[in-house]
Amino acid sequence: MSGRLNGKVAIVAGAGSIGPGWGNGKATATLFAREGARVICADINRDAAEEAAAIIQDEGGQAFAIEADVTNAEAVVDLVQRALGRYGRIDILDNNVGIAEVGSVVDLPLETWERVFRVNLTGAFLAMKHVIPVMQRQFEESGQGGSIINISSIASIRHTGVPYASYSATKAALNQLTRTTAAQYAAQKIRVNAILPGLMKTPMVEHSAGLAQVYGQGDIEAMWAARDAQVPMGHMGEAWDVAYAALFLASDEARYVTGLELVVDGGITLKYG
Repeated sequence: MSGRLNGKVAIVAGAGSIGPGWGNGKATATLFAREGARVICADINRDAAEEAAAIIQDEGGQAFAIEADVTNAEAVVDLVQRALGRYGRIDILDNNVGIAEVGSVVDLPLETWERVFRVNLTGAFLAMKHVIPVMQRQFEESGQGGSIINISSIASIRHTGVPYASYSATKAALNQLTRTTAAQYAAQKIRVNAILPGLMKTPMVEHSAGLAQVYGQGDIEAMWAARDAQVPMGHMGEAWDVAYAALFLASDEARYVTGLELVVDGGITLKYG
């Protein structure tokens, strides 16, 4: 590795994985550490957060795990304060927390709609709300702000064939929140960008009973085959594809990039029908 994040401190919210294998957050946390960042692995699942931190530590990197529910304002404040207490600064915030519930506007219960908004949108809002003031202070002290990366989805800009009313709406809102926040804080060298993954082969997708039903009548292997066939490149992406996109946006190589929606999808949004 080339040390693209040497000296930087990163919070990866959603650094755990829902099951065996590599989720987007787990891969991103690991890659950030491999590139020299000190990483706070935050997740609502303590064991999953500790697993990610342990991978980094076993490779000789610096990381620690925090159990944190980003929909809870007090928990987010505690996360930020503990990060500052350990490392003294925050250079990168990767908002990777998200859930997907299958259902149309007719089918979804109100409580499900509200829960998806709280996790997918309010969680990112709270994290930015409490991290941006830290980055503002850093800019005032040293001229260095920070990089915020919000993990959105191509469902925010396209109908994917899956009835994703709440998921699509929250991710579209996250895109606009990214743009407006990027514009507001650009002068303080705080960059805010979004990554829009396409069809990914991750534990989160594998454990979504609703998706497996839509794609393969509950058959996971049939779902994988159907999703592969949809992509012009002939296969789904994996967590590392999202992680490398996040690495670019987190690094100083992207110092003049803000307000971007970086699509990582193997070309699927280029298709018609």
